[in-house]
Amino acid sequence: MATEEESKPLNYIPEVVLKKRRNNEEWAIRRKLQLEERVKRLKSDNFIIKKPQQFIREYRDKELDLIQMKQRGKRKRPALVTPKSKLLFVVRIGGKQDMHPKTRKVLYSLRLRKIFSGVFVKENEAIMEHLQKVEPYVTYGYPNLKSVKDLIYKKGVAKINKERVPLTDNNVIEQALGEHGIICIEDIVNEITSVGPHFKEVAKILRPFNLNKPEKALQGKKRRFKDGGDSGNREDQINELISKMN
Repeated sequence: MATEEESKPLNYIPEVVLKKRRNNEEWAIRRKLQLEERVKRLKSDNFIIKKPQQFIREYRDKELDLIQMKQRGKRKRPALVTPKSKLLFVVRIGGKQDMHPKTRKVLYSLRLRKIFSGVFVKENEAIMEHLQKVEPYVTYGYPNLKSVKDLIYKKGVAKINKERVPLTDNNVIEQALGEHGIICIEDIVNEITSVGPHFKEVAKILRPFNLNKPEKALQGKKRRFKDGGDSGNREDQINELISKMN
């Protein structure tokens, strides 16, 4: 009897089956962790389940924004007179859920993808048409030399070879813009301020400026600045806003 028990063969499990079993166990563990993470996310305060009414309200807001954008685009603009400066600094101050995708597209064409980002642009008919379309979400004006210099020296970042490069090394500037006679950060300041012949190349290399949220400088009103709101043309008063956001 003992001999029969000793000679009884062991159950053989093929290696393929063992490997599949291990994979299933690993998958089960991963799945469990994913579910736990999802439950944790659902319970977190930051996660908000939208009600159907909220989706309807957002849709209506976006459609209204599209209608208003088209109306603003048709609004007659005053003829461009020769300004003191052709340089504008544009700051995005709003635009989230209530914004239609076509409005967002115009903002993106101005490179204003984030709220409280700013860019230098050359004033012309096309730019003014874009700014009029997205007027409730931007404010702009004529920056002076001090504002330009402070922005570039403090927050200036270039995009060279698809990489973000701080404007601290003149060798990098010379490699990127040397063919245009721009070899240092002061040359960049001068080209931007004067809206020189190579303004487009310099402005293209400069990344949009990430500005600070100003305290009490913006009231969150979509009315135009001249009517007591935040948006639209501030002319020279843009310098005051820049100093608070830089």
